[in-house]
Amino acid sequence: MADPTIAVLDVDGTLVDSNYHHALAWYRALRSVGETFPVWRLHRLIGMGGDKIVETLGGEDLERRIGEQAREQQGKEADALLDEISPLPGARDLLVAIKERGHPLVLASSGQQRHVDFALDLLDARELADAWTSSDDVDSSKPEPDLLQVALEKLGVAADTASVMVGDAVWDVEAAKRAGMPAIVVRSGGFGDDELRDAGAVAIFDTPGDLEQALDDTPLA
Repeated sequence: MADPTIAVLDVDGTLVDSNYHHALAWYRALRSVGETFPVWRLHRLIGMGGDKIVETLGGEDLERRIGEQAREQQGKEADALLDEISPLPGARDLLVAIKERGHPLVLASSGQQRHVDFALDLLDARELADAWTSSDDVDSSKPEPDLLQVALEKLGVAADTASVMVGDAVWDVEAAKRAGMPAIVVRSGGFGDDELRDAGAVAIFDTPGDLEQALDDTPLA
């Protein structure tokens, strides 16, 4: 019998409803250092690692001038919004169902460690996940594949081990593609189905709960 497929799940925007909170936190952080960008532009980048957002917005000069300061402030602004964040519908049920089917489970977050800890507790997921990641684990985050590769390393398996990514943004799908993983997506990232399919998503669902109900029709059967 083949080894079970590994489930690698994004956290922010996939399991907890935090994408718009992070967009607002970035808006406030950038304003605090004298830079204003429309919130919709910021939202389009959520899911990309924080190490890449400032340069993507304004190039190398902006990153050099305010990158570190903006990231530090964004973390503080996000801290202030944690009490307003809730699990997405069916998020924990999805984790339970994946484990019941015998799949090793890794929560591959590019968030700061304290925000990962918050999400783990919010989902009551510490006993369910076999491992988890944070931005501390990689030098370069999504859409680079490093985070997903580290997720597999934490399980002590080879990079080509059968695995599936579950995310919510085109950045998740792109990272999965580069890591050689099929990607299942939930719509809570706010991206259109056409964008997600063009990026390479193999299946799209409204919520984690909808994915849980349809697991037998996915690579996580």
